[in-house]
Amino acid sequence: MAALVIVIHAPTWTTELLGQSLLAQQPPSTPATATQSQTAAPSVSASPEAKAIQSPSSELANTESQVRPSVIWVTAFDAKGNLLRTETGFFISADGRLATTERAVEGGANAVAKTADGGIYNISGILASSKELDVAVLQADVKPRKLLRSLELNKTGELSVGANVVVIGSALAGNDGSAREMTIAAEHGNDFELRGTTPASAAGSPVVDEAGAVVGVVTSAGEKTIARSSAALASLFSKVTSDTRPRWLASAEGSPTPKPTPKPRLVYAPAPAFPPGVSQGGVSGTGRFRLSFDPNGNVTNVQVIKSTGNPYFDQSAIKTFRQWKSAPSQGGSVTVPVTFQTR
Repeated sequence: MAALVIVIHAPTWTTELLGQSLLAQQPPSTPATATQSQTAAPSVSASPEAKAIQSPSSELANTESQVRPSVIWVTAFDAKGNLLRTETGFFISADGRLATTERAVEGGANAVAKTADGGIYNISGILASSKELDVAVLQADVKPRKLLRSLELNKTGELSVGANVVVIGSALAGNDGSAREMTIAAEHGNDFELRGTTPASAAGSPVVDEAGAVVGVVTSAGEKTIARSSAALASLFSKVTSDTRPRWLASAEGSPTPKPTPKPRLVYAPAPAFPPGVSQGGVSGTGRFRLSFDPNGNVTNVQVIKSTGNPYFDQSAIKTFRQWKSAPSQGGSVTVPVTFQTR
């Protein structure tokens, strides 16, 4: 069974459900209004050696303006649609390939990438990852293609101790994402340590040289800042071929060969509420969710098959879908497309 839900933000909204009318449905109880909260990435005050630049030099300003459009936030969700974490990442190709830490998407079954200019891209999966290196290459869905700004990797990684570099976080992190001039304190194979402290949100940020080329990616932030060299990232990236298909490990491990399931008959299916604070014109998003029911007709799981591209839309849909009811049966599942849009 498939259901279609359309949520329109206006004085009134309409809901359409394929195959049956919702107008006659009487809710067993009044659902509570969904509330949204945004989890800010934790921050650590920068030390004098690695403080955010308040009055950047012209060279630093040029480097920051060149790199900044490519730096993003990566938000990962588990198979139930619950928010796992948000970390920094950056595009490394114009077709939507991006780099971040392996931990950023650990246990993830879906994710979105958000740029500072408001762009939101669904991440279709992992192309390559290494738990040992703690880096991952992901694929963002950029169809229809848009002109993305990407960074070049310095594959040689020939930087010596004492060399000056810049760590640039996402503008979405506020002051924590500001450019930080740092120096290389030590090198250890594929790793190098930066002198100074960085905020927790710096994990996944690019470390660039004065030309804006990536020389590393921050894998550990805080009192001790560690970065993985660009040569290690390039080695991982070289494993991605034209035949490589993005996939989510959590989905593959948790979803063996699908079996036929009974089709539940919905008896209570309210439409998700439009999230407060997301009311500007032109904001919209369409996603698909799979609801699983127990024999008593209660929803036991809500899986994000395709994100709407907006975490607030996703959370509103998931919260409402958990309230849906089906007639008592042997259980089963239903796939629900949902669209949020403003007039």
